[in-house]
Amino acid sequence: MTTFHRQKILDMEGIRFPSKTYRELVLEPAYNNAKMNSIQPMLQIHYAHLIMLYEEGIVNKEDAIQIVQSLKKIDVEEVKKRRYDSSYEDLFFEIEHFLIEEGGEIAGNLHIARSRNDMGIAIYRMNLRKRLLNLIEASLHLRKSLNELTEEHLDTVMIGYTHTQQAQPTTLGHYFNAMTDMLTRDINRLMAAYNTVNQSSMGAAALTTSGFPINRQSVQEMLGFEERIDNAWDAVAGADYIGETATSIQLAAINLGRSMQDLLLWGTQEYGAFKLFSPYVQISSIMPQKQNPVSIEHMRSLLSGVVGDTQTVLTMMHNTPFGDIVDTEDDMQPYMWKGMEKLESIYYLLSGVLMTMEVNKEKLYKRAKESFANVTELADTLVRTNNISFRKAHEIVSSSVKDLTSKGKESLEEFHLSHLNDHAEKITGNKLNLTEKDLKDALDPKHFINIRSLEGGPSPERMKNTIEDRAQQQSHLNSWLQKKRDVLESANKKINERIKRMVNHDK
Repeated sequence: MTTFHRQKILDMEGIRFPSKTYRELVLEPAYNNAKMNSIQPMLQIHYAHLIMLYEEGIVNKEDAIQIVQSLKKIDVEEVKKRRYDSSYEDLFFEIEHFLIEEGGEIAGNLHIARSRNDMGIAIYRMNLRKRLLNLIEASLHLRKSLNELTEEHLDTVMIGYTHTQQAQPTTLGHYFNAMTDMLTRDINRLMAAYNTVNQSSMGAAALTTSGFPINRQSVQEMLGFEERIDNAWDAVAGADYIGETATSIQLAAINLGRSMQDLLLWGTQEYGAFKLFSPYVQISSIMPQKQNPVSIEHMRSLLSGVVGDTQTVLTMMHNTPFGDIVDTEDDMQPYMWKGMEKLESIYYLLSGVLMTMEVNKEKLYKRAKESFANVTELADTLVRTNNISFRKAHEIVSSSVKDLTSKGKESLEEFHLSHLNDHAEKITGNKLNLTEKDLKDALDPKHFINIRSLEGGPSPERMKNTIEDRAQQQSHLNSWLQKKRDVLESANKKINERIKRMVNHDK
């Protein structure tokens, strides 16, 4: 490299840390994210750590009160309005500088037995747990809507599809119940991720704890963490807490995206299952008849975006050293937040779309009534009434259907007992012990649904029990959410109470 070229780079980038490009690419975006998302948990950690240092006799009361007075001068809203100042590498050092300026050198003791490493991980976890609770709340909102839709459409007969082909009659309520149960598993995974996230790293310091006799459990409880990460190296190095969150959210987005595909198909004029309410459709700029289901299209696209955001998190974790490292920190965390915010909003939007759409029950029933999708029950009926094997009954019905469709007849209205008997005689040598009424009942989609009353089936009577059970589950899930929020709220109160006790009374 020539001296001239080197000097040109130095003129552009500067000769002191941080360089212009490094500041713009890394430090400034990280600062902006931190001031909006990390200042509150950072202050909670400052207070909790200080209280612990005082209660353990590591910092005396006079010094502790002086530090508290400095902490109280930090205006969170004012911090959020600040611009990045390259005099400080990051928000942590900027706040530390402020505290020392306000409280004197003694304020530096706030960093006894603590590192940016264990503190930073605690901040990430506190931030993530809050977002997880918000996301779980949104998912429970959608779950409640799905259970209500299940009840509303207990008798909405429709065709169920396998391999994208007409399979068997079922109900739209049965489909919504399936969505409910899949969403419940997503919620359970998010709850499990929360339990992994809500563990304290504080006291690990850089990676080996400290020679000071600190109380890790005390800080854990004041910060609302329900567990501690025991091994100090693991506390600052382990990133699987965010990896578990990312995979849980990624799977939730993939699961919901599959239903978006169904809804877009069912909303076409050809399928005609439903019409969306006007706030969720968009007209065409050139075609007057168009009612574009853009809300569903955007949800499908945004769900793919959630998958991408979470995959970015997992990719940034991949092949990184097992230690404190920036790959799993400031650069990665915003991708997780972005994916979570999208999914949270999608849950609310989808609830609105589904709860307001107009379902064409008559069209769905007519299609089911005319469809050959009903003939599974006819084969079952032949087994019950004619003492023949299911495979033989299947052959008779299949042969009859193939014969009709080869002649261009695509409706059950063309399916008569005489036609069925012709094929039975060819295959078994005998006519069937079956009446016209037996045939009519066997081919009725409502009869098909009603007799499928086993656990998991679409029978309205069975589904009523399922709806009640899912409502009880909803109550338990809501209770879990409230308990977790209560723990965090109680932790904040404990900090305030112990600060007052420290300031106003003797230890």
